[in-house]
Amino acid sequence: MSHSVRRHLRVEVDAYDEIIRRFIPGYEAMLDVAARAVASARPGLVLDLGAGTGALSEAMLRHDAIGTIELVDVDPEMLDQARVRLERFGGRARFRERSFRDPLPGCDAVSASLALHHIPRMRDKRALYRRIHASLRPGGVFVNADAVMPSDPDGRDAGYAFWAAHMVSRGIPEERAWQHFAEWAEEDTYQPIEQELAAMATAGFEAEIAWHAGPMAVLVGRRE
Repeated sequence: MSHSVRRHLRVEVDAYDEIIRRFIPGYEAMLDVAARAVASARPGLVLDLGAGTGALSEAMLRHDAIGTIELVDVDPEMLDQARVRLERFGGRARFRERSFRDPLPGCDAVSASLALHHIPRMRDKRALYRRIHASLRPGGVFVNADAVMPSDPDGRDAGYAFWAAHMVSRGIPEERAWQHFAEWAEEDTYQPIEQELAAMATAGFEAEIAWHAGPMAVLVGRRE
């Protein structure tokens, strides 16, 4: 699997952390909720899938209850940014240039932020969720912070309108906001939240919504 943030979002990698806040409603809150959900499991090892520049990993590493985080990403430019960002955490942050479709090592928690929407088909996402469940030790947790969209047309229209309004509030012209959605659709697929929860439950998780604002959500799956 190959993915380049520079190509997909039409932004330079070193500008990513600024522009993502203009793109994503509730971004800071989403990361905070996701980090706290991971910390609740007091994990020794966390896999951060599609870790990018390390924003979620940074939020997690602020919690003393979390041991080591292995950042997994196929984009070497993003991992280079993450190395700089997380340097102060020393050996608690490790970096692996690979796909989250590759075999997963045993761990205590798995996290993902704005990454798993790059999986276009629910059957493939269900397969990933089963692999995540199998990689987790008993008591482990899976936390996914991502965009979700209702399946009905009216609901989807409302979700995108909410999203566009956020971008307009951050200085992006409304026409350009809708153009972004069309461009991102080349690689992004946003599933209904009910299907995401069902896929997690089918994989064996006790699944719940930890946070939800417009088209953004944090979903938590716990392994017994």
